Formats: sequence, C-alpha cells, structure tokens
Amino acid sequence: MARPVKVRRISALPETYQEAGPAIRLGLDEFECIRLIDHCGLSQAECGEKMQVARTTVALIYEHARKKIAESIVYGRELEISGGNYRIEEAGEAVS
Repeated sequence: MARPVKVRRISALPETYQEAGPAIRLGLDEFECIRLIDHCGLSQAECGEKMQVARTTVALIYEHARKKIAESIVYGRELEISGGNYRIEEAGEAVS
C-alpha cells in the first residue's frame, strides 16, 4: 500500500509577469553551464572541460546563473539570454 501524499507547505504564490520589473539577463556562458550540468547531467569538472575553464570558474558561473533563474521565477521577471564572455565552437567541435 502506497503512503498518502503529505500536503506541502509554501510561503508565497509566484508573482505574475505583468509589471514585474526589468528582464534579468543570463549570459550565454551561464546558459551553457546550466545546459551542461542540469540538462545534460555533466559534473562541474566535465562542464569545465567542455567550456575550457577551471572547475572553480564553472562553480561561480553556475551559482550566478541559478540565482538569476531563481529571481526570474520568484519575482516573475522575464529571463533574457544574451551576452557574456564566450566563443562558438567550430564545426565538428560542438559540445554535446
């Protein structure tokens, strides 16, 4: 017999996207870090190898990106993905 589902306690409902303030900008390097770690399931070390930066740099990029995404969700602000310090891989070198 399955256990009954407990009611979860939350402290607030999310805000709407109307009049929520300026968009939050997520850099392309931050997007790539989120994509590799959260979507592709790579470790921070593997992500660092793909992005050709140190694992400690990945940790900082990842921390900043997650904070921006959380702010976008919590405050109902648009998330704009652009800019950052990056280069696009040559054909045949693309990251998975």
